[in-house]
Amino acid sequence: MGKVKGFLEIQRKEPEVVPVPLRIQRYEELVLPMAPVEVSQQGARCMDCGIPFCHNGCPVNNLIPDWNDLVYRGNWRHALEVLHSTNNFPEFTGRVCPAPCEAACTLNINDQPVTIKTIEQSIVDRGWDEGWIVPQPPSHKTGKRVAVVGSGPAGLACAQELARAGHEVTVFEKNDRIGGLLRYGIPDFKLEKRHVDRRLDQMRAEGVVFRTGVHVGVTMPAKELLSGFDAVVLAGGSEAPRPLEVPGRDLDGIHYAMDYLTQQNKRIAGDDVPGQILATDKHVVVLGGGDTGSDCIGTSVRQGARSVTNFELMPEPPAKEDKPLTWPYWPMKLRTSSSHAEGCTRDFAIATKGFSGKNGKVEVLHAVRLDWRKDATGVLRAEEIPGSAFDVPADLVLLALGYLHPVRKGMLEELGVALDPRGNVKADMNRYRTSNPKVFAAGDMRRGQSLVVWAIREGRDAARAVDAHLRQHSNGP
Repeated sequence: MGKVKGFLEIQRKEPEVVPVPLRIQRYEELVLPMAPVEVSQQGARCMDCGIPFCHNGCPVNNLIPDWNDLVYRGNWRHALEVLHSTNNFPEFTGRVCPAPCEAACTLNINDQPVTIKTIEQSIVDRGWDEGWIVPQPPSHKTGKRVAVVGSGPAGLACAQELARAGHEVTVFEKNDRIGGLLRYGIPDFKLEKRHVDRRLDQMRAEGVVFRTGVHVGVTMPAKELLSGFDAVVLAGGSEAPRPLEVPGRDLDGIHYAMDYLTQQNKRIAGDDVPGQILATDKHVVVLGGGDTGSDCIGTSVRQGARSVTNFELMPEPPAKEDKPLTWPYWPMKLRTSSSHAEGCTRDFAIATKGFSGKNGKVEVLHAVRLDWRKDATGVLRAEEIPGSAFDVPADLVLLALGYLHPVRKGMLEELGVALDPRGNVKADMNRYRTSNPKVFAAGDMRRGQSLVVWAIREGRDAARAVDAHLRQHSNGP
């Protein structure tokens, strides 16, 4: 383990962040790197528990106590090897994962979990700086061809594992750049795209072929994949947004969050974005209290919004969880993101009743407060509070209400794969195979919208299933 009494002698330390007045003027990452000696001290706090609950808390089952101890002892390169044994892209998860592993840490019982996420990011960042991360091309080729549709974290993880197993892998992406959610869904102030680009360079050197601007099922018939490849992996996102059906929804100025975020990321990448949705000098209302809503808030602040208001349908969570009831599971509690801290008004238990405006443009959001109570069966239900209706100015409304399922029109309809009751592609957990024995599914397309770390896990597992299918046994990923 780390230092025997480390958790008693050393306090948890968070990485420093760029001060709010400075960071809202730019789009660079706001979390500052921690000095190696401080990271080693944080690693010393790990208790190497007899039952490491952090393993279960981490979707990719990172060997967290192992690399905590290695960092504490100064063996950073070995720590990187252990980290990469379970996670293809720790520089992504170390920046954007909400860290369910820390919620599951035994020390979290006292609100002092090990800074697992910071240590993870520090290991891989040092690996890049030291030149330890290099391409790992296969020693032999199998002659089998695999098509991966979608270049988000699930597709990239799957493609890398299959390429290293010796298969010829081609990744198809409908957008003009590779990366999916990593590229266009996550703002640069959380994940600079240089981290994505250098992984792509590594994967190209390992034999992965990337084809951008190919929308399977639209610009390219999906059946061409079935005839041209030995296996197909569907690793696209859950992109059918949850609608908001209220009066005035069709007014100009009301947009889905991902349309807004994508445009800003394109602008930062140097693209010309005609008619870009901008929050500059506008009263912005963000509907939805999740990560996407938070990203909209941070982006709106940086664009110079006059005001930013964030409404959440559900009631306000408690400030602190009941540890004996929730630990080691992910708790429902009030979380304040870096974007929330940059300046916005948050309100909970709010239902949007409609919009109004002039000349076809939204100007006002009409809302009402809700009273959430459990009914006789214990189900939480909401009732509108009489006399609680109110209006807020709204020149720009961003809908961050979540996503229902993958887009069905096009590729999925053409392939005819079965769907589950939620509208996701139906594929079993162990083999990731769909109703078409040649087609596999992973990530959000299979499980619904989820975390980047879950996408990586699914991509890796799907690669193992595809490899087993192609070889009749798995000695690859």
